[in-house]
Amino acid sequence: MFIKTMKLIICIHLLMAFSLPAAFAEEKQSTPLSPSVDLAPNASSAVTIDVDTGTIIFEKNKDAKLPPASITKIMTMLLVMEALDQGKIKMDEKVRTSEYAASMGGSQIFLETGEEMTVNDMLKGIAMASGNDASVAMAEKLAGSEQAFVQMMNTRAGQLGLKNTHFVNCNGLPADNHYSSAYDIAEMSRELLKHEEITQFTGMYQDYLRKDTAKPFWLVNTNKLVRFYSGADGLKTGYTNEAKFCLAATAKRDNFRIITVVMGEPNTKTRNAEVSSLFDYAFSQYSNVPIYQTGDPIGEFKVSKGDIEVIPFNAKHSYSLLLKKGEAGEGIRHEVQLLPDLKAPITVGQPIGKIVVYKGEQMIAEFPLESSIEVKKAGWWLLTKRTVRHLFFLE
Repeated sequence: MFIKTMKLIICIHLLMAFSLPAAFAEEKQSTPLSPSVDLAPNASSAVTIDVDTGTIIFEKNKDAKLPPASITKIMTMLLVMEALDQGKIKMDEKVRTSEYAASMGGSQIFLETGEEMTVNDMLKGIAMASGNDASVAMAEKLAGSEQAFVQMMNTRAGQLGLKNTHFVNCNGLPADNHYSSAYDIAEMSRELLKHEEITQFTGMYQDYLRKDTAKPFWLVNTNKLVRFYSGADGLKTGYTNEAKFCLAATAKRDNFRIITVVMGEPNTKTRNAEVSSLFDYAFSQYSNVPIYQTGDPIGEFKVSKGDIEVIPFNAKHSYSLLLKKGEAGEGIRHEVQLLPDLKAPITVGQPIGKIVVYKGEQMIAEFPLESSIEVKKAGWWLLTKRTVRHLFFLE
């Protein structure tokens, strides 16, 4: 009996020994790096994240479901940029304004029914002037109707793993069951910033629409930080009586880009001041170790039975490691690990592997890699020619 009891006690201790480190590792990984003081005391919800790694630097009620007002348009802009990448639309393509789009109230660029404007100018109207009419016009261009576009928005939110977001419209005008969270908005902003050209629109302080007409329309960015905060170049403001003052902001210094989202601020002055404080904290306390910059060659991957056999690929966006200032950055290395036996067809955005970062022998971060091009199945004749080349060592 004594021996059985001792065995039981030893088993319990062994289980505790194995389970405690795992629990500690999970807690350590998910704990944000927030300061001990509230840097956004007037916000209902706030979050600051590092764009490259997604690490949370500051958070306050980050998952609270709140009305997002016009920062809804971040998802609208994301779908527009993805459509451009996929070749479904072009920047110089004309977009016609429906009667419904022209009827939108609130912030607008005063589109008239039947008026045509390029995708480029519609994006300016959305990013800088928060045009509700331009948002609906683009939604109808891409999906045929705003309702169909909203389905695309919610589908994309699901793909991004956004658990506290539901869209009812494409512009953020007040509506029942239309909500998001500071963290979800930061994540969709992070996805949008993979399309770095968006900051050409969101970071512009002023410009004109209808330049070649008798009535040019002057645009002034609703996000004043792009003029008054060093490194700020986006992303989107928002305001309704229900949502109060919201902002999804981004700033970049050297290779270090961060996103800060605040919701439910009492006024623009407080909103901008608290976002600036969060930016200051992140830039003063953290730095990053670059791994790849946008456009850097990463390697190549082989595709079995594809119309292209070997595909070189470059970094579509930057990859880096976030470090607290003063931490040692020595001994950091990385490996590119590609999935074995990739077979055609390969779609744009399909996972092809990952970048794994080590410090010494310890894995400290990993980044997914996706195909930036489509690879179709090779036809019978191409496969036959390829087989002959291999057989006779002709390549």
